[in-house]
Amino acid sequence: MIKELTHFLEFLQYEKNASSHTVSGYRRDMEQYFTFIQSKKVKYHQADNIIIRSFLAHLYKNNLKKSTAARKLAAIRSFYQYCVQKGWIDENPAKVVNTPKQEKSVPSFLSEEEMKAFLDLPVSDKPLELRDRAVLELLYATGLRVSELIGIDLSDINFEERLLRVLGKGKKERIVPFGTQAEKKLRKYLRKRFLIHKGDIDKKAVFLNYRGERLSTRSVQRIVDEYFKKSALKRKISPHSLRHSFASHLLGRGADLRVIQELLGHESLATTQKYTHLNLKRLLEVYKKSHPRS
Repeated sequence: MIKELTHFLEFLQYEKNASSHTVSGYRRDMEQYFTFIQSKKVKYHQADNIIIRSFLAHLYKNNLKKSTAARKLAAIRSFYQYCVQKGWIDENPAKVVNTPKQEKSVPSFLSEEEMKAFLDLPVSDKPLELRDRAVLELLYATGLRVSELIGIDLSDINFEERLLRVLGKGKKERIVPFGTQAEKKLRKYLRKRFLIHKGDIDKKAVFLNYRGERLSTRSVQRIVDEYFKKSALKRKISPHSLRHSFASHLLGRGADLRVIQELLGHESLATTQKYTHLNLKRLLEVYKKSHPRS
């Protein structure tokens, strides 16, 4: 890895307070870009907008989604902007490259009935099964990202007010409420948490794996997959589907979009507005079925 890229990643981590997930993503994207330009015998400071466009064409040729290509272009643009600020190059060659047009997609979500059936699947009183139930219930109750959920410490839970302190993107802190069902599942799990790995456990983390260490994002994916297989759901869901369902159900019951924005930890209201498309679709379906002259 070239020293300029190392400096850029350190800048993201220590000065921009980017999460480890974001930094590793930028590293992968930039390493792929550098591999490509090296194959063209071009150094980073010699690259122009034509080289960057040919990199995007290479991604499309390999059937990469437009959203993924857009993310990689954003990483390249940020890197070159950093190089301009440092005086290593005169101008940002990625600045004139247009971001690929995104396909408009409605987030996947479960209906309230499907969510109830999914969350009410029977479990035993084993600590890890109680943990799984608490993980699923809390994801839906709060709309947290998986990275936020696994980062919760015991000291972040306020049971009296039913509130969580959460560190979101850019290490920004926010307070998120949770409901009575999530409280019950969480308390039940925490009463048996000390039994995991014979009590030799991480003393801070709420959610632990079988070795007593903090749960990983991959483990949460495995939990969702496992419960999906046990359920009667007809389509596959992801941990993010629970976040989408949380937002959709709140909006469907009349919650203000800006409140949902705050709960989800979105920087921009535009990010939250994708849920209005989803509910508009449902609204039109109801209208067509119900209105006498539709």
